[in-house]
Order: sequence, then C-alpha cells, then structure tokens
Amino acid sequence: MTWPVYLRPEAERDLANARDWYEKKQAGLGGEFLDEIAQTIRELESTPELPRLYYRDFRRVLLRRFPYKMFYQVIDNRVLVFRVLHAKQEHGRSLLNT
Repeated sequence: MTWPVYLRPEAERDLANARDWYEKKQAGLGGEFLDEIAQTIRELESTPELPRLYYRDFRRVLLRRFPYKMFYQVIDNRVLVFRVLHAKQEHGRSLLNT
C-alpha cells in the first residue's frame, strides 16, 4: 500500500526556509536538501508506521545527511507532515500543536 503524504503549510514554510538557508551557504545545497526530503517522503509513503510514536500521536523521522527532524501523524490512510525542524532548533512540543 502507498500512503499519500501531505505537508501542512507550516511544514512547507519550514522546508522553504531551510532550502533558502542551505542555498545561501552553497549553490546547489538547497536542492540537495530537498532531494533528501523527497527521499524521506518516499519512505513514509511505504512505511509511515515504522518510526515509533514520539509524542501523543506524532511520529518523528530523522533525515540522514541534514540535521532535520520531520514530525508527522498517520491519520486514516494518509500521512500528514506538521513540521520539519532543525535538530538543534528549540522546538518545544507546543510547536506540534499548530
């Protein structure tokens, strides 16, 4: 079964900000960041329930190359990504309740 993955507006903003930051550091690095995000989303499409629950109904997956965490929920037959946050960014669990 393939699970559709949807990004909430907050997650889309997180991705745009991170892409822009990486692109300013090195041309092309923002695209590489988005490539890893795309790979992570493909993995979620096939096995979203693999990562254990992190907080309430939220799950968390860590990116391999970049220090980011993707927070999501499995709701019915879909995956809803709430936030994509830097691992060292202060992100209390209240950010997940947006």
